[in-house]
Amino acid sequence: MTELSPRLARLKFRAWHRGTREADYMIGCFFDRFYPEWSDGDVQWFEDLLEEDDVDVMAWALGTQIVPERFRGPLMERMKLLDYVEIPR
Repeated sequence: MTELSPRLARLKFRAWHRGTREADYMIGCFFDRFYPEWSDGDVQWFEDLLEEDDVDVMAWALGTQIVPERFRGPLMERMKLLDYVEIPR
């Protein structure tokens, strides 16, 4: 595995330390699965997303709240699929 840049390492930590197990899996697994293909703009989008409350991010991904304009687009549509979540047994 390639060593992450300081910025990506910080994002990985923040993605996996959200405060609830459900948010950790949703946001952390999303980061782990997709960050290698992200552009600088995508990284900024994710950084901005991490500033939002977990309950909102999860509601957007689950489709129970309308996604704010600034987070709409391909990354949120990808997040909504939830097929990247891997829960260890």
